[in-house]
Amino acid sequence: VQLQAFGGGSVQTGGFLRLSCAANRRILTFNVVAWYRQAPGKQRDFVADISRRAGSNYADSVKGRFTISTDNAKNTAYLQMNSLEPEDTAVYYCNGRQGSLKYWGQGTQVTVSS
Repeated sequence: VQLQAFGGGSVQTGGFLRLSCAANRRILTFNVVAWYRQAPGKQRDFVADISRRAGSNYADSVKGRFTISTDNAKNTAYLQMNSLEPEDTAVYYCNGRQGSLKYWGQGTQVTVSS
């Protein structure tokens, strides 16, 4: 199973980006699809996830600014990030979970300058 994340870049405060996570199999086979991020020198933190059972969930720090979604026809998950802040600067990783199995994509860098 491969997950490929892309769409990162450099923006100014208040800007927006949309990250994509493309799976090489039907994304519906995952119970949960999630986004995490890791800032320099910090642990990897949860950002958002989505599942058919529970809908979408967000970290408090991104609620109201970020939106997670999936396009089942394209086997792709997205993270729409609006009103970006310097504190959002990190490497963003997508994650797919199926039962006890977890799959990680490579990271994509997001840099927000003030």
